[in-house]
Amino acid sequence: MAITPKYIFAEDFRDLEDYFLSCPHKEVSFEKGDYLWKPGEPYGRIHYLKTGVVQNYLEHEMGYRKILSFHAGGTVFPGFHYQNYKIEESLLSQALTPVEALEFTMAQFETMFGENEALRHHIIEWYSAYVNLFIYDGAHQEFNSSLVKLCNLLYLLLLREADEQGQNLYNLTQEDLADILGVSLINVTRNLTKLRRAGIITTSRKQIAVIDAERLMAFCSGETLSF
Repeated sequence: MAITPKYIFAEDFRDLEDYFLSCPHKEVSFEKGDYLWKPGEPYGRIHYLKTGVVQNYLEHEMGYRKILSFHAGGTVFPGFHYQNYKIEESLLSQALTPVEALEFTMAQFETMFGENEALRHHIIEWYSAYVNLFIYDGAHQEFNSSLVKLCNLLYLLLLREADEQGQNLYNLTQEDLADILGVSLINVTRNLTKLRRAGIITTSRKQIAVIDAERLMAFCSGETLSF
């Protein structure tokens, strides 16, 4: 089965947690709303997130915001690489919930990367998934209608963040959905209303529940669906 894109990265490094704990590191915590590094500050630290959720987004110089991805417990963020890219200075990572993490300096993580083959494999797979998301978001989604874009997003979030009942999506506001998709808030509101009136979703404050996943899938593009 082909792997579908994912906006939420979680548990993909969990099997290396004991290794991370055995390496030099600092225990850190972030409260909801805290930045993992200051705005405009280059990447200087890498975190293994034990618990909590982090939002990664870009603020354009014109004032627009684009949510790129979410990172939860059991993953490493940001990924490790050797180069400094100017665009990274525009990226912000903010805790959406209280976060507990192991913090490594770039030098510490470089040593780990060099000595641990399993870590190198995980990093490559992590970047592959990230590139896949950006290709999907920047190319495929670009040509979909706003309704199909929204349904694709809801479906992918449903796959990754379903609760024990398999219905409730990530606690995102309509503004968040608009910032992920790069469409207007009015567009998102209008399309959520269509889906709600069709009996596909229910909505409440910061909560969307899919009550008919099969009908939601009928609105999704084939590139999005997991067969």
